[in-house]
Amino acid sequence: MLKGKVIKAVIPVRAGSERVKNKNIRPFAGSNLLEIKITQLKQIDRLDGIIVNSDSDEMLEIAKNLGVETFKRDSYYASSSVSANKLYRNIAETTSSDFILYTHVTNPLLETKTINMILTKFETFNKDSNYDSITTVSMLKEFLWQNGKPLNYDVNNKPRSQDLPEIFALNHAINLLSKNTMYDRRDLMGFSPYFYLLERIEAIDIDNEIDFEFAEFMYKKYRMN
Repeated sequence: MLKGKVIKAVIPVRAGSERVKNKNIRPFAGSNLLEIKITQLKQIDRLDGIIVNSDSDEMLEIAKNLGVETFKRDSYYASSSVSANKLYRNIAETTSSDFILYTHVTNPLLETKTINMILTKFETFNKDSNYDSITTVSMLKEFLWQNGKPLNYDVNNKPRSQDLPEIFALNHAINLLSKNTMYDRRDLMGFSPYFYLLERIEAIDIDNEIDFEFAEFMYKKYRMN
């Protein structure tokens, strides 16, 4: 599917992170999350470019100093009020490539070899394939309740946690799809996505301060070398 086409990685970062203040560029394991992600993606020869999409001049300057492309995002599309669907369509229409590998900095334990494996998997898709995109997921094996009722098990025949039904959670570590599909769908997933299951450690995502500290500890332990 990628043969003869331009594929670029897009790293979205904004200045107004709320749950973890300044998380993209605050100190993290002797560097910062943005630098770590750019450095990782620069190791992947199959990418035709890396674009940091941000409203922050400071983050864009970091990207320029590391030799990658930048796009200055309009403040509206970096606000907390804009819908995700509008943001995705805006990124699609302002990105100069045929395909987009959309990746967040908040999954610092994602391995480079995994990104290469996702690219290889995507290359096997063709016009006869049922899939038009790849999105990374995590397996969710939890006893879930909503509105006072269990969602995924029978309370009168409670299973072991490992025997619960397979439910997948989107972790947004990697989303790979064509620019046109992203624009039409207004999402990071296509109309018929392939779910790529990540190992638990790779799927670690930073959503709050505890996540930040835990991810930094795990990164120092498993990725620093």
